Amino acid sequence: MKDNSLQVFIGRANPDLGRKISNYLGIPPGKMEVANFPDGEVDVKVLDDVRGADVFIVQPTCPNVNENLMELLIMVDCIKRASANRITAVVPYFGYARQDRKAEGRVPITAKLVANMLTTSGVSRVLTMDLHAPQIQGFFDIQVDHIFAAPVMIDHFRRLEVPDLVIVSPDVGGIKMARAYAKRLDADLAIIDKRRSGPSQIEAMHVIGEVKGKNVILVDDIISTASSITEAARAVRAAGAKSASICATHPVFCKGALEKVKSAEIKEVVVTDTIPLKSSDGMRILSVSGLLAEAIIRIHRSESVSSLFV
Repeated sequence: MKDNSLQVFIGRANPDLGRKISNYLGIPPGKMEVANFPDGEVDVKVLDDVRGADVFIVQPTCPNVNENLMELLIMVDCIKRASANRITAVVPYFGYARQDRKAEGRVPITAKLVANMLTTSGVSRVLTMDLHAPQIQGFFDIQVDHIFAAPVMIDHFRRLEVPDLVIVSPDVGGIKMARAYAKRLDADLAIIDKRRSGPSQIEAMHVIGEVKGKNVILVDDIISTASSITEAARAVRAAGAKSASICATHPVFCKGALEKVKSAEIKEVVVTDTIPLKSSDGMRILSVSGLLAEAIIRIHRSESVSSLFV
């Protein structure tokens, strides 16, 4: 019987992040072949012996979401059948997180479905970052370690020493995150109150708080279409802000989102590498590989993960 050795396997969703985590840990990534059959089905073969090992699979379920999710499930099944002792799915970006409730009749709660699929596949625990809805942790019947990109972001802005700083939440749902940033950066807090006329149409925006003559950082977890965040940037500029920067963990950037950001007179866009970006034009990309690697070390050693944020 092998000892409970630490092994890291990297999927195709974000190989650069996986390699950075592996380098931080000082171990080579596990050897594995991942390919597609001619009809598109995912084919996985693990080349390393994982019997009795503590295995971590790095695979965010970012676009193409369905392909990457299916690949993750098959990797888990493959490693489980190879007799790994424990399998942790490292999912920095958790796809389908925005479908966490029935906002109207006859719609699915897909976040719960994905949680069930991961559990059934054989995952022992999940390590994820900045869930769109923290209550998704309760959808799992296994342990979820939910960590935050805030330490990396805050260190970046702290080094900039921005004067007259105000942290702004682009909607009411992000107040808790914005308050945490404001507290640690010793900044004021403001909120955008928005009224929607449809799923992607914003009728009006009002700034609650003082931003006139201030340097504003808009804090969010995801930039998808970029409609809300860019309209919020325009709202704070219209209210007299000197500058507006954007800070978001997950740069989904659907089609047309980058163009919206570029046209919104934004001073700086700061994102992390939870999702690979084809272009970093005009953006500052901060790596969360160190945070994820430290969490992996603590999980492997059965130490406190929450101590990362003390």
